[in-house]
Amino acid sequence: MAITSANQLELLQTAEAVAREKMIDPALVIEAMEESLARAAKSRYGAEMDIRVAIDRKTGRATFTRVRTVVEDDELENYQAEFTVDQARQYMDDPKVGDTFVEEVPPVEMGRIAAQSAKQVILQKVREAERDRQYEEFKDRAGTIINGQVKREEYGNVIVDVGTGEAILRRNEKIGREAYRPNDRIRCYIKDVRREARGPQIFLSRTAPEFMAELFKMEVPEIYDGIIEIKAVARDPGSRAKIAVISYDGSIDPVGACVGMRGSRVQAVVNELQGEKIDIIPWNEDQPTFLVNALQPAEVSKVVLDEEAGKIEVVVPDEQLSLAIGRRGQNVRLASQLTGLDIDIMTEAEESERRQAEFAERTKLFMDTLDLDEFFAQLLVSEGFANLEEVAYVELDELLVIDGVDAATAEELQARARDYLEAQNAKALENARALGVEDSLIAFEGLTPQMIEALAEDGVKSLEDFATCADWELAGGWTTVDGERTKDDGSLEKFGITLEQAQDMVMTARILLGWVDPADLVTEEEADEDDATEEAEA
Repeated sequence: MAITSANQLELLQTAEAVAREKMIDPALVIEAMEESLARAAKSRYGAEMDIRVAIDRKTGRATFTRVRTVVEDDELENYQAEFTVDQARQYMDDPKVGDTFVEEVPPVEMGRIAAQSAKQVILQKVREAERDRQYEEFKDRAGTIINGQVKREEYGNVIVDVGTGEAILRRNEKIGREAYRPNDRIRCYIKDVRREARGPQIFLSRTAPEFMAELFKMEVPEIYDGIIEIKAVARDPGSRAKIAVISYDGSIDPVGACVGMRGSRVQAVVNELQGEKIDIIPWNEDQPTFLVNALQPAEVSKVVLDEEAGKIEVVVPDEQLSLAIGRRGQNVRLASQLTGLDIDIMTEAEESERRQAEFAERTKLFMDTLDLDEFFAQLLVSEGFANLEEVAYVELDELLVIDGVDAATAEELQARARDYLEAQNAKALENARALGVEDSLIAFEGLTPQMIEALAEDGVKSLEDFATCADWELAGGWTTVDGERTKDDGSLEKFGITLEQAQDMVMTARILLGWVDPADLVTEEEADEDDATEEAEA
């Protein structure tokens, strides 16, 4: 068929109809038509020709043009779409490289195959425009709740109609053994929106902790208004959850506001989550206090926090142990997720037994190294001395407060401790030299002979080796993989080296080797201070 005056207006009418149906810009449909007509024309005039089509937005008239570009003589490759300066002089005045010559060509007769190809181009362009519109619509809605209608279920995954597109609720994002039938209404959390080759993919979730937080925001006006803030959420989907809240208004109880009159607010969330039991906990900046709250309903006797390791020890009465751990470890697991800490729960009896073991171990250390009787060694431990270094280098007055210790005895104790430590240091240095440690590392300030020996056993034998170490390789640390925290052992961890100390030591080594200019470090510190000041002022 030819594009004649009889059907010119039909192009515009078709474009308008398709645009309305697909809710896209009519100009995109017309551009698709132009491209499809140009493709059909190329099949008639030749694929190497640069044929372009322009449809008048008012009259619908389609204009077919052939475009040729002026190129250098040695760059001429496509004789149908390019020509040299000399060739162009036949058609143009004073042609230059890069100029284009446009001439109108007769409209083409579209056969059945060309018409089908044109239709495919238009459909493809319309689909792409539809996908772009869907992506633009949903990309900013990630992190919100959406209501949809179940269309079908495929291999356990639920396909949800969300109005202008489809979204997917994967089976691992469903609560428990939820089952849905076509046309069921469903409420989900938009977890992610991705632009993919097959179109925008909208991923939904009903198990995400954020889903519960958004539900509370819908049910509790104080959260929506910012008076109450949800600080943390931990869930065992379909079974139990813990949510930590804080109020910025002293007259409003955050827990009571979330529970609502006769539990109406929290019950609305529970019903949406298939009966999931929810513990609402007051948030506290003090981590031990927060943890005590998080382990409710169990009672806690004592909390010991190791901030560096991100680990916390909790002591509970013997009869409270099962309640603190919960069925299948659920209570302590949720409390750990809520606080971001590894929690080690023990009974008062177990804690007492451990303290006794530590007391006996330290007593034996002092007996063996200082040649003391058991009673005297126990006196040292009772006064808080944990190692030989504390005995050797503590102020003499701190030893004199021990019953039965006079100045002569205190001096003798310190002399024995120092002699033993010096002997150990000499032995450690001897072992380190035997392992091939260089003098540059031995002379490095801040490393004890025992530390140098430990480094040598791990293959660090020179100052260059030490300068290439990462801080966690020296001080140890923790790595979280798939939600599980694993311990990374450090070469100097047993000596109590912190990450900050390890960073300082490694940086000092790099400065000594000339790898780092101290002036650059000062500039970076000043920049960090300026950034911190700007943030505080903001």
